[in-house]
Amino acid sequence: MIYGANGYTGRLVVQEACKRGLSPVLAGRNPVAIKLLAQETGLDYRVFSLTESAEVERAMDGISLVLHCAGPFSQTSQPMIEVCLARGCHYLDITGEISVFANAYRQSEQARYADVVLIPGCGFDVVPTDCLAATLIKKLPAATALELAFESGGSMSQGTAKTSVEGFGMGGCARVGGQLKQVPLAWKTRKIPFRHGKRMAMTIPWGDVFSAYISTGVPDIEVYMATPPATISRVRRLRMISAFLAMKWVQNILIRRIEKTVKGPTPQQRRETLMQIWGEVRSADGRSVSAVMTTPNGYDVTATASLGIVQYLLNNEVEGGFYTPSLLLGADYATSLPGVSMSINT
Repeated sequence: MIYGANGYTGRLVVQEACKRGLSPVLAGRNPVAIKLLAQETGLDYRVFSLTESAEVERAMDGISLVLHCAGPFSQTSQPMIEVCLARGCHYLDITGEISVFANAYRQSEQARYADVVLIPGCGFDVVPTDCLAATLIKKLPAATALELAFESGGSMSQGTAKTSVEGFGMGGCARVGGQLKQVPLAWKTRKIPFRHGKRMAMTIPWGDVFSAYISTGVPDIEVYMATPPATISRVRRLRMISAFLAMKWVQNILIRRIEKTVKGPTPQQRRETLMQIWGEVRSADGRSVSAVMTTPNGYDVTATASLGIVQYLLNNEVEGGFYTPSLLLGADYATSLPGVSMSINT
């Protein structure tokens, strides 16, 4: 089942699934949009919200795996996880939210006993960065610090924009001494040596702050996003009103504005925008290894990466529990995806 199939990213995932000869059940809470998408694709569909657990359980009858594409996942993931654990159904999503990773990880023992795979972050968040981190730790097993960065191209979808609004009120996050640490927005800045040149970047609360620790065991982790200096200054000014931005009514106003104005990148825009990812690990004795990865637009990576994981789970027996992409499929999984390449500097 693809839940949230009618969203921007969900539709891309459905299109890719059809190209691969898969026949997922389409699902979501919008009856008009889901029915229309089912008519366009010839796929079965089910309409239900996640507010009533009994309704969700009925709708999940006969489903062995869910690819959850309906964010913000901080609000939608747990109801789906609960039903998946109860029904023995593998749970995948495309989140980049640290809180969702942490929540799923807390249920790893339940998943193991239920023989259910829980694997958040099956899209651009966090497949390429997770595999890059796992590759670097292979090169330098003694690493104690990991920095990751990316430069995104193109505009955001509604789901991504809504998640960003929620994140503004929560501030930043880094991993320090193995522990998650709340930090201010744009806590640190630095220039990142991407393949095409150096770019200024600021720290962001990306999913790898949680997941890369599970994948690598590296105790200090920071994630950066390439951002113009003027934008970094504006983000830092938001620190003064973070409590205001966290208020539900304020977020609702911003979300309604997003729903009216944000449409997501066009197919041409996605084709014309590549993603650059950089990573570096360092050991206590001063050694370091870095690497740069290039991928297609993040939304296209999300479609191919998530469905690759779906197909792996459908075709292989996997013991239940919490997984990151690299723990399930290995550090080389990202570079097996269409249009992804990586170079390592030692």
